[in-house]
Amino acid sequence: MKTADLTGLPAGVPEFFHDGGIEELYPPQAEAVEAGVTDGESLVASIPTASGKTFIAELAMLSSVQRGGKALYIVPLRALASEKKAEFERFEQFGVDVGVSTGNYDSTSEWLATRDIIVATSEKVDSLVRNNASWISDLTCVVSDEVHLVDDRHRGPTLEVTLAKLQKINPGLQVVALSATVGNAGEVADWLDATLVRSDWRPIDLKTGVHYGNAINFDDGSQREVSVEGSEKQEAALVADTLEEGGSSLVFVNSRRNAEAAAKRLADVSDAALTPEERDELSELAAEIRDVSDAETSADLARTVAKGAAFHHAGLAPDHRSIVESAFRDRLIKVVSATPTLAAGVNTPSRRVVVRDWRRYDGEFGGMKPLNVLEVHQMMGRAGRPGRDPYGEAVLLAKNADEMDELFERYLWADPEPVRSKLAAEPALRTHVLATVASGFANSREGLLEFLDRTLYATQTDDESRLEAVTDSVLRYLEVNEFVERDGDTLRATGVGHTVSRLYLDPMSAAEIIDGLREWERKGGKKASEAGDAAETGDAADAGFVSASDLRADEAASESTGDAPQPTALGLYHLVSRTPDMYQLYLKSGDRSTYTELCYERESEFLGNVPSEYDDVAFEDWLSALKTAKLLEDWSKEVDEDRITERYGVGPGDIRGKVDTAEWLLGAAEQLAGELDLGSNVAVREAKKRIEYGVREELLDLAGVRGIGRKRARRLFEAGVESRADLREADKSVVLAALRGRRKTAETVLENVGRRDPSMDGVEADESATPVEFTSAGGTASASSGASGGDGNDDQSSLGDFG
Repeated sequence: MKTADLTGLPAGVPEFFHDGGIEELYPPQAEAVEAGVTDGESLVASIPTASGKTFIAELAMLSSVQRGGKALYIVPLRALASEKKAEFERFEQFGVDVGVSTGNYDSTSEWLATRDIIVATSEKVDSLVRNNASWISDLTCVVSDEVHLVDDRHRGPTLEVTLAKLQKINPGLQVVALSATVGNAGEVADWLDATLVRSDWRPIDLKTGVHYGNAINFDDGSQREVSVEGSEKQEAALVADTLEEGGSSLVFVNSRRNAEAAAKRLADVSDAALTPEERDELSELAAEIRDVSDAETSADLARTVAKGAAFHHAGLAPDHRSIVESAFRDRLIKVVSATPTLAAGVNTPSRRVVVRDWRRYDGEFGGMKPLNVLEVHQMMGRAGRPGRDPYGEAVLLAKNADEMDELFERYLWADPEPVRSKLAAEPALRTHVLATVASGFANSREGLLEFLDRTLYATQTDDESRLEAVTDSVLRYLEVNEFVERDGDTLRATGVGHTVSRLYLDPMSAAEIIDGLREWERKGGKKASEAGDAAETGDAADAGFVSASDLRADEAASESTGDAPQPTALGLYHLVSRTPDMYQLYLKSGDRSTYTELCYERESEFLGNVPSEYDDVAFEDWLSALKTAKLLEDWSKEVDEDRITERYGVGPGDIRGKVDTAEWLLGAAEQLAGELDLGSNVAVREAKKRIEYGVREELLDLAGVRGIGRKRARRLFEAGVESRADLREADKSVVLAALRGRRKTAETVLENVGRRDPSMDGVEADESATPVEFTSAGGTASASSGASGGDGNDDQSSLGDFG
């Protein structure tokens, strides 16, 4: 089928496709058109990566818009949302408006009502439904990218329930579900009442095989010689072989540490293949990476990137990942070693994919567990890009002949596992049951079960009693915690239940927060200063724990909000770190004794009772939450990012994740405290602001100015510019000196604060006004050395850098 034969699209779109080089549809795309994708028919497209799944989605959405409707494209990742929005914006020349929405779970994003195509994560769509966004009922087409993720125990239930709700809100809704790896695609199609389009066709060949000895043994019986010399690693030989043909490589490993170590080794391989022009470009890219963060991870990444290699994992800051992905797509970076996060839909194809590690540590399994077939096939599907590569190769590594045979049997000749609903797990169901009742989708037990009958779980199970039993257990929990009330057969959400649903909280998180705030109030807000004496020693300060003076300063700031003693920042950080919505830091060797000591030193600050040390599970969870809270406290006390990453064994992306989550949970706690009149909402608000900006209390005003951030705010404060009002009146030479002579930055900051004349023309920095640097330990460091002890770069580590 030729693009010129397409109908039902906005005027000019078929010609646009043709002029862009799409003269004829791929066979799976033609099959989708024949199945009615441009006529509003639902379908499940289970076709390989690079075979044109997105084009099928575009046909569905554009034809829906042409009929006067509105389309929604659901993605699994925020990064993918931005990528898809940019991709769809090429249709704006045809009068199609595109919008994207990913954060602010308590927002209805009503501005999206004016958009024709909307890109959002499944969590955001779920929150929009909970908050009764009016435009949701206008949807005529919804696309679910990577629909196999309904199998994910964390995120799958949200996608599953969201699709069921959208179908109930919009009868006749066209649903287009996309995936390269669905073992039971027919079952998914039955659930969605959709036609199945299934194909193994690819525009370029994908050869899969196992490297053993000095050759790749492909599943078609052919071989390719790739010799491994001496102590050389298999993956290094494979990368070098790919580079000889001008191709790029993706190497998948099983941990962050392995990804970083592999990148360092492979950088020597890629470095030998670089041209002088590429070295210059990569040098600039490395400098850009260093500017993202002052953590050692940033420096390590920059060093490998300068040689044409990179690592990619969830511990990187979002800007790091974006830079690496873009440069890899442009083939400037030649090889990336990655954890499987990179296989989750982000557009990063390569000539050759090497799956080095096919086992991963699993605590529940009790050791190294083989990856499932679906996950390995997702990785393998990254190989080969139409228009750039003549073929794609996906290679697993074997150490001996028996292992090679096992890999063929386990992965190359195996079909992906069927996706299975995870909705019946109680943690998932309690969230969605409350949301279903609060949103008005069900007002009785029978109505609730009737709605759940629309889910994939109901399609897949023959045991209706299990879902009923778990639902009844969840309803009892919600009723006991006063989120839901019964009146005969009628179910309704309470006022606080509506708030919990709207804020997108796990009800158990909400219960933990409410109980903690009530316990503090019941105790009369026992003063935190009792912990001060225990924190007085130099040892505590050296270990990075709060000093007594810091603690009393926090207390004084908190108590200034009213007569009743207020919770301290650490107490509030610990409270939200105890909730299921916060992924806690693990306790490592030696941590238990360290945090047990800290626990008793600062026991009076906790909003709740410390579990008995003899209750190993509960006490360890408490200490894990304390370790997480300490990270947050360090961030709010302006401890440098590199020290935080070293102290807690995390990456910049992990800090961003903890900060983002804490800010969201503290915002929810503030609203719950206000609604329940618990009297601590002012302290919660300040703790939230300190997390948002990563500063001590005295910098909150300055740090809130766009473009300043935590480090610039501290330098301005130490130079005598202590508030926005001061900044509007301060001597420009002092401001310029505090901002390290950066004229453009100074002008932008002054403009943002409302200064009448922000120009720095003719202004010279007053170096005599430059103060010694503030440090997190309460001492000073010379201005030349920098507070971080780093290279003096003017790095900013405000929350905005992590968003």
